[in-house]
Amino acid sequence: MELIDVLNENGIPTGEVLSRDEVHKRGLWHRAIIVAIVNNENQVLLQQRSDSKEKNPGMWDISVAGHISSGQDSLSAAAREINEEVSVDLGTKVDVKEFRFMTSFRSQVTYREDFIENQFYDFFILRRTKMRPENITFQESEVQAIRFVSLSELQTLREKKKLVNRENVYDVLMNYLFRM
Repeated sequence: MELIDVLNENGIPTGEVLSRDEVHKRGLWHRAIIVAIVNNENQVLLQQRSDSKEKNPGMWDISVAGHISSGQDSLSAAAREINEEVSVDLGTKVDVKEFRFMTSFRSQVTYREDFIENQFYDFFILRRTKMRPENITFQESEVQAIRFVSLSELQTLREKKKLVNRENVYDVLMNYLFRM
């Protein structure tokens, strides 16, 4: 069971720790991370969410996203999620020093009456060179496919509504990639 620190509407911990399911059921504020993995060709790694996922099944999503466990900081959570969900076979684990912090933002989404997501997101970029899809393994219960996309392909997926709705992230990411 994943335990999460409950936050107030300003992002300050309340001292309450609840299960992920209870946090969503009650619509309590909590923190999550989002990481865009970018290769040396300035392409972004996208994952296609498993069809069995509770929210956004089958949709294309940013490289990695996940909750911050109780007592954990954003950078540690980002490294943990990458090492759990999408492993890049480069002989080493991802280290927190490799992340570039981009922005934080709030998001409120009600999927159904008993699944409300009130989250503060911390968004990071992780640049990795010499990445090829055949060198990447992923957690099959979470992800059914992966692919690298260019800036223009990312924009096309956005326009066709084939991406999980993370407009703040895509705006910051596209601005970052455009400048590179």
